[in-house]
Amino acid sequence: MKKKQYIKIACLSLLSMLTTSCLDLEPKAELNDAIVWNKASSFQLFTNQFYTWTRDFHSSTTYMCGTSDGPHSDWRSDLIAGASVNTYSKGTNSIPESDGNYTTLYTRIYYTNLLLSKAESFADKASIAVPVAEAKFFRAYCYFELVQLFGNVIKVTKPLDLNSPELHVARDDRSVVIDQIVQDLQESINGLPEKAEAGRVTKDAAWAMLSRVALYEGTWQKFHTNGSTATTNTERSKALLTIAKDAASKVISGKRFSLFYNEKLGVESYRYMFILEDAACNPARLTKTDNTEYILSRRHRLEDGIGTNITKGYLANATFVTRKWANLYLCSDGLPIDKSPLFKKYVGVTDEFQNRDNRMTTTLMQHGDKYWNNTTNNSRSTWDSQDLTRALTLSVTSNSGYQNHKWAVERLVADTQESMDYPVIRYAEVLLNYAEACYELDGSIEDTDLDLSLNLVRTRINPDMPKLSNTFVSNNQLSMREEIRRERTLELVLEGFRIDDLKRWATAPKEMVENQLGVKYTGTWFESHWTNQSRALNSDGCIILYDGRVWADKLYLYPLPSDQLQLNPKLEQNPGWK
Repeated sequence: MKKKQYIKIACLSLLSMLTTSCLDLEPKAELNDAIVWNKASSFQLFTNQFYTWTRDFHSSTTYMCGTSDGPHSDWRSDLIAGASVNTYSKGTNSIPESDGNYTTLYTRIYYTNLLLSKAESFADKASIAVPVAEAKFFRAYCYFELVQLFGNVIKVTKPLDLNSPELHVARDDRSVVIDQIVQDLQESINGLPEKAEAGRVTKDAAWAMLSRVALYEGTWQKFHTNGSTATTNTERSKALLTIAKDAASKVISGKRFSLFYNEKLGVESYRYMFILEDAACNPARLTKTDNTEYILSRRHRLEDGIGTNITKGYLANATFVTRKWANLYLCSDGLPIDKSPLFKKYVGVTDEFQNRDNRMTTTLMQHGDKYWNNTTNNSRSTWDSQDLTRALTLSVTSNSGYQNHKWAVERLVADTQESMDYPVIRYAEVLLNYAEACYELDGSIEDTDLDLSLNLVRTRINPDMPKLSNTFVSNNQLSMREEIRRERTLELVLEGFRIDDLKRWATAPKEMVENQLGVKYTGTWFESHWTNQSRALNSDGCIILYDGRVWADKLYLYPLPSDQLQLNPKLEQNPGWK
């Protein structure tokens, strides 16, 4: 890692450049060793910077990118595409000279270590319990990012001087780092409050993060040791999956969060949750304070905006939604399209949308739908039927033929000035973590556990859809594992989970090489109404967006940047990248 990243004065420079958010992140004094650590309030001030390190809509530090291109984003998965080839999605990325994720994450770990080292000599330990807990949470957060990206990494738990030999050693095994992450999160829970200002870490956030980490690593160890179809656990995977299950259970039993739903919004509750702002932004006149689901969020003030063109970057044909994504949605009888008699197939332009999971029709738009954007002439203002006079009418004859609605606001607001919060951790994920951990731990899951978790997510806006149960799976020759994974994929789509899930499940070699397809063209409405469609078709008559996609096992991890290997040859390059 770069020596310059450990110069202590960098800490002061970073604080002076903090971006503003809903949290009070402005430094109140010059922070240096002479005055920073002499009172409890200074520890709290120092932790404010940590809240600029989480996932967000967009960042120049790409590990933080939830919706723009980055290591976790769905742009690098199999479910969406853009106007040009994404080399990471295609499997053709190469070794970079440098990687800002690597150096930035270690810099941020230095700051957490600095606070923790200063806390050791602070007399009134009780008065700094919360900032110490926050430092441990964010150290864990940063190390988890490093493990997901690079696998084995150097574990550093104290602020190091420039000449420290600990900076020039071989990497620690990922299990050592994961154990440190688990320890940090467990210890942080003791010092964190049950309730805090919106956007700040709580006990539930730490439990939820622990469930995410332990599920990720537990399934990684299970499937990367025993294969993608493994039915037995290793000792390591069993221990981690137990932690994941128990941590998620803590959040569930605490009952401080619930799935967002509003009667007036109805089936649109899911979509509107993601665009709640502190302004008129939905027909029910709800704001961020009505969101019961976000356990930890990246906060954005109305006057600041989110800094990226999210509405125009995602709305309608801006996102090339794939056929794979559309086909994953169940029919309203709870069955996949290849098993359900309710599936209307593809001949008519909206046939495949009929009798489907309501998340399909609220997340993806249909031909002829009325919709709005953030522009003067086509935004909403009255939030009732009068707005229809300003609505656009959707035509689906472009790009993939599918059209996205998620993340797009409907109120008049300048580009990049949308102000919704980004869901770093939301309750739906915790429920799905619990269901998956239960199943992968025991190879089965009780109906009571499904009702406690996954079925709440499924029926949020699908009250009439049959619940997932062992009898339902058996009677319809389904796979419980695949149905749990389907629910996760569709609920968390476009939130930065899909590619990481494919990697931990060890299914990326199968899923990532498939062609990315658009709508079925031959023999359908599209063939007679989209005459200038010029992309090639596959043997089933579906539009080919991108083909020639490849996968090699080296792609499970990102390569270490060349500059770090030059500074410390003991790091050694990740397998397959040498």
